[in-house]
Amino acid sequence: MIFSVLGANKKLFHKILIQSKSIKDMKIRDLLPILIYDDSCYHCSKFASIAKSLAGKNILIVGHYTDIGKEIKSEIFPEDYDSTRMFWFVTDKTAYGGRAGVLPLISFILKGKSRKIPVKDVPLIYGNDCKTTRAFFMRVRTLLSNSQKIPLKQF
Repeated sequence: MIFSVLGANKKLFHKILIQSKSIKDMKIRDLLPILIYDDSCYHCSKFASIAKSLAGKNILIVGHYTDIGKEIKSEIFPEDYDSTRMFWFVTDKTAYGGRAGVLPLISFILKGKSRKIPVKDVPLIYGNDCKTTRAFFMRVRTLLSNSQKIPLKQF
């Protein structure tokens, strides 16, 4: 009886230690899957908020212009590549951008896979740009017209 209680406390203590580990100290491989969104756009922020509410803590959601987002993008994408044109859903083997990322994101949410290593929750940033109806339709058009898959290099 005593050993089982200590075992349960050991697991809880281990989870707390892992969760207290900063995202900046972790390797990108441990952070996957990642959703990278445009944190300066209101509608993109709402999209990220919906994805976060459906996926819980199983997907790390970061903005393009945050320090963590910039660091992740610098390791994934080539230096001369403009990754801010669309949102990205990054899995262990591929980075899906725009239209190509919608189905893998929905599939991942529906499967309900849990993350191997829990990470601290990154607060979402709600941008104030693009709040008009016209901007919404422009974003939807951009989402439907932009699509790309990038095989990931080994980290």
